[in-house]
Amino acid sequence: MRLALFDLDHTLLPLDSDYEWGEFTIRIGWTDREEFGRRNKAFYDDYVAGRLDVHDYVRFATEAVRLRGAQAAARAHEQFMRDVIAPAIRDEARALLQRHRDAGDEVVIITATNEFVTRPIAQALGVQQLLALELERGADGWITGGIRGVPTMREGKVRRMEQWLAERGLRWQDVDSTFYSDSMNDVPLLEKVDHPVATNPDPRLRVLARERGWPILDLFPSQQ
Repeated sequence: MRLALFDLDHTLLPLDSDYEWGEFTIRIGWTDREEFGRRNKAFYDDYVAGRLDVHDYVRFATEAVRLRGAQAAARAHEQFMRDVIAPAIRDEARALLQRHRDAGDEVVIITATNEFVTRPIAQALGVQQLLALELERGADGWITGGIRGVPTMREGKVRRMEQWLAERGLRWQDVDSTFYSDSMNDVPLLEKVDHPVATNPDPRLRVLARERGWPILDLFPSQQ
């Protein structure tokens, strides 16, 4: 099996969908502009710096959704897709995904952003296999603000991929794997795969990729 693994935010999308969802909740009046905006930016900065407490962040980021319930959340996400995500999906990203499909590769998006935000985005990109941060659900079936299982962040991405492979009776040595990512947070998985590709890399990853001899792909010209 040939695997083509993709990070999502700033890799296939020229934005951070988790951060943008938070900003969207401000615009539709679900969260306070000053307080939520300040905390959302602080959490984003922590993620970029590699020091994010993901449990604290998920409780914060899902609060507005939890309080409004599944139907209101679904309607808001449809608007988010129309207003924010659909205009941001670039032809370059679609073409890269299609090249891997045409080659017969199994395409997987693996992202630290939660499943509520990202599942519709993966579907819009035509990707069926999504490994995202999974949200804990209560007896009523709705999200609680907790995390279920291993978060798909840093070393957690490696563990989740190993679980995914094991479910199919596979190990790393049984597959030929490529991983595209922009972030230093993804170095553990970049180091694990056969073909790491630093894609729209942040400054630290760009330096590391040059040191390691990893290919660098500036998928979106505007990010060069």
